[in-house]
Amino acid sequence: MIELAKKEDIEEISLLAKKTRTHMLEMGLFQWIGDYPNQAHFLTDYNNLGLYIYKEDSKIIASITVLEENEEAYKEIVWKKNHSLVIHRMIVDPEFQKQGIAKQMFGYAIELGKRLNYESIKIDTHPDNYRMQALIKKMGFEDIGYLSGINRLAYERCI
Repeated sequence: MIELAKKEDIEEISLLAKKTRTHMLEMGLFQWIGDYPNQAHFLTDYNNLGLYIYKEDSKIIASITVLEENEEAYKEIVWKKNHSLVIHRMIVDPEFQKQGIAKQMFGYAIELGKRLNYESIKIDTHPDNYRMQALIKKMGFEDIGYLSGINRLAYERCI
């Protein structure tokens, strides 16, 4: 079940992020390094009413941040639409990956955008994150360009 996160969920989400970051590094993917994302990022997401979780048997196994676009780095390329939501910090517990949970999280973000009358959903990912790129494309997002300021590939789906 996907729901808006509660403040008391932030610590569990942070631990899940750490577990996921370790898994990514073990796979040779250096998208999230240092302590990114951390509790401060999730607290900001929560305060902006954009932090969502996926629970199974009362355990958080995934999270996603969906916020109105305000990324300075996104101004470097031309997008199709301007009134957009942006997906950030998609996390699925490595033990639960490849079970369709990320697709459900994307679907939730897309439906949220439709319900709130946004024109598109945007997302970016590291050039070496091939699994995420494949998922993004499978979910109907188009390749929009390269964000050189943050070394990310940019995608957009009009809704």
